[in-house]
Amino acid sequence: MRLNASAPPRPTALSLLLAAVLLLTGGLLLGAPGRADAADPLLSRGKPATSSSDEDSSLTPAKAFDGDPATRWASAEGSDPQWLRVDLGAASTVSRVRLSWEAAYAKAYRVEVSADGATWTALATETAGNGGTDDWTGLAGKGRYLRVYGTARGTSYGYSLYEVEVYGTTDGTTPPPTGFTVVAAGDIAAQCTASSSSCAHPKTAAQAQRINPRFYLTMGDNQYDDARLSDYRAYYDKTWGAFKAKTRPVPGNHETYDPAGSLAGYKSYFGALAYPQGKPYYSYDEGNWHFVALDSNSFDDPAQIQWLKDDLARNAKGCVAAYFHHPLYSSGGHGNDPVSKPVWQILYGAKADLVLNGHDHHYERFAPQDPNGKATADGIVEIVGGMGGAEPYDIETVQPNSQKRISGPYGVLKLDFTDTTYSWQYVGTDGAVKDTGPTYTCH
Repeated sequence: MRLNASAPPRPTALSLLLAAVLLLTGGLLLGAPGRADAADPLLSRGKPATSSSDEDSSLTPAKAFDGDPATRWASAEGSDPQWLRVDLGAASTVSRVRLSWEAAYAKAYRVEVSADGATWTALATETAGNGGTDDWTGLAGKGRYLRVYGTARGTSYGYSLYEVEVYGTTDGTTPPPTGFTVVAAGDIAAQCTASSSSCAHPKTAAQAQRINPRFYLTMGDNQYDDARLSDYRAYYDKTWGAFKAKTRPVPGNHETYDPAGSLAGYKSYFGALAYPQGKPYYSYDEGNWHFVALDSNSFDDPAQIQWLKDDLARNAKGCVAAYFHHPLYSSGGHGNDPVSKPVWQILYGAKADLVLNGHDHHYERFAPQDPNGKATADGIVEIVGGMGGAEPYDIETVQPNSQKRISGPYGVLKLDFTDTTYSWQYVGTDGAVKDTGPTYTCH
């Protein structure tokens, strides 16, 4: 247990006398460690947190910053080093860090700060930790990020913290939102080329490239009709393949029709882009957003469902977007697809913000709704963006909460994200904006 960042000077007779006088006159400030920092606010409560590992899905980084002394973060067991990091949200001067260890404590660790999350400066170093509560006071570190970096475990288990409390002051300014743009489309490469004036996917690819986003999403049925590798090379690769390295795809039902095997051509063409975590479903972060890419052909696979639950439990970002092929709600020819409802229920429970789909060949946006189709402010916004190049479908049965539908003009979704909001436009191949969605704030 540690109460100060450095050892106090050896007391003298005069200092002991002064201390006694202060106590007798109500000098209770001496009873609180870090009293010089008492006026500094708590900066870390509820802030986004990440870690080197988690023991399981119930012991996530956020649990160390939730203010609940009964919850905790725990790393994987038996491995050094491990770390726990919090984003304070703005450049800050850190004056105090209080650590409440569980039985799995650190014998040796550092408290570090960073301006960018990449280069770290040590604020405090422990080499003989014994668990309990470590209260580092009198600090003067500057940075937006703080981490506890464990280098030697005190037990055979991992590292586990009930709470990490970071006190200090911000620099008085709020950093501007970190913004980025994404282009998305589904149902893309019909078996035609630019030599045909009626071939649409060369035109949607050109428009997508003109927007020049941070990256591209595909919502399945990337290649028609059977998504063979030879067809990918002959059609998709000639248009959308120009920015393949910046594409983060998911498969549609046409990817399962390949005579060489379900998803065979898709996997061969995209490789690790489509299987970065070894499965046709994966996740990644950008800014304050967590993106989840799913294979809706196998929503009946318990492994994918469990992975989704675990992935969302680990998420430390403030906003969540998911994308897959089959829409739960659609006013087009395929209509509503109940196969997606269990996934919607998981996403809704995790306070996800946005779902992107293809399958029906039209553009449509919905008001926020829950998995049962009830309009609600805390619901998920769904966008169908299946106008990437395949033949359009008619609007057939308009669904409740559908706000806008376009069938006919091909185009792409231009999605604009900040740390706290999202908005979008449906942009036609002629560059004209066909629809502008509302700006929503993340849940």
